[in-house]
Amino acid sequence: MGNKKFNKTEKSWMFYDWANSAYSIIITTAVFPIYYKSVATSAGVESSHSTAYLAYTVAIATFILAMIGPILGTIADYKGLKKKFFLTFFLIGSLSTISLAFVPDGTWLPLLIIYTITAVGFHGANIFYDAFLVDVTPVEKMDEVSARGFGLGYIGSTIPFIISIAIILLADNGVIPLSMAVATKLAFVITGIWWFTFTIPMLKNVVQLHGIEQEPRILASGFRRLGETFKEIKKYKTVFIFLLAYFFYIDGVGTIISMSTAYGTDLGIGSTDLLIVLFVTQVVAAPFALIYGRLAKRFSVKAMLYVGIFVYIIVCIYAFFLSSVMDFWILAMLVATSQGGIQALSRSYFAQLVPKEKSNEFFGFYNIFGKFAAVMGPMLLGVTAHATGSSAYGVFSLVILFIIGGILLRMVPKPASEAV
Repeated sequence: MGNKKFNKTEKSWMFYDWANSAYSIIITTAVFPIYYKSVATSAGVESSHSTAYLAYTVAIATFILAMIGPILGTIADYKGLKKKFFLTFFLIGSLSTISLAFVPDGTWLPLLIIYTITAVGFHGANIFYDAFLVDVTPVEKMDEVSARGFGLGYIGSTIPFIISIAIILLADNGVIPLSMAVATKLAFVITGIWWFTFTIPMLKNVVQLHGIEQEPRILASGFRRLGETFKEIKKYKTVFIFLLAYFFYIDGVGTIISMSTAYGTDLGIGSTDLLIVLFVTQVVAAPFALIYGRLAKRFSVKAMLYVGIFVYIIVCIYAFFLSSVMDFWILAMLVATSQGGIQALSRSYFAQLVPKEKSNEFFGFYNIFGKFAAVMGPMLLGVTAHATGSSAYGVFSLVILFIIGGILLRMVPKPASEAV
């Protein structure tokens, strides 16, 4: 049926990964953490403590989403509401990202507060974006479409990342008459504009096909249906066990993504080296996300999820002994091989398990499991780093999350698509 060809709707949906992945690399992973660490250090905050504060901030943002995600997902299952909720959170995220540029120099706490708002907008929009997968493509193409989206995201994010790195490095070397703070703030503005501009195809061409008819008192009905879905989800054995497995392994993935740059800074790796490593990571990750999608067809989605989990266990162990820039390069390349693949296949695997007309409800639970997990991981890393005075012990502690996730994934009934 020509799986290599994608229609306009599929392409528009995938293009949102191109749009919002600039946030993932510039704000979550690279430029913002480096800038925040420099501001906090200048303010006299101890290095391991500033890393812990960033981890706590990530935990707070994800806890907020964990609280509101399921009820929003339930309400958005009513016909005509999914796009409105997506638009609301997208605007919150993109506009607050731009507002990071207006935080006064030398103030680290306001940076973390606005960063929390950007994270709520980013992850909130992703709840509805992920749920749109059931509206844009048939079940047999979901793995490939989801993986292609992640691949486009890695490719697209390199463009604003290169522009941002160029501005920062030129400012750092005195080639352009800008301070490092101003150059960094320009990167925040570029990210928000990129995210806003390339979301337009998604807004124009993707529509909600599956849903339920609206009822009176939508909010009250939403809470009632949320309770019913919570009871109902336990009837879907495959879904329920998969969510438990996902809870643990995606926690480790998300924590490594959000804390990698701060960890590298703690180890004394320079900002220029960090930015270059992260750029190459994006380039390498793009084809590997597509490779995961292809290999899932041959070896099954679960098999490739096991591969991703195993790679991340190696990452956590290797990170404990990391001591040089070369070690960080090796670590980053290991992450690049599996970062996109494990996320893309988790998303498409779950989309194949759930009833289409209740996709937002179930993706609400998918995200609450992910968000509650994302509270636990950064908190585990932060508390461990705070208590030991070493970020290395914090990263190493994440191994247990991947081991538990892998064990639970083995318990998902086979074949998963027929068990629902």
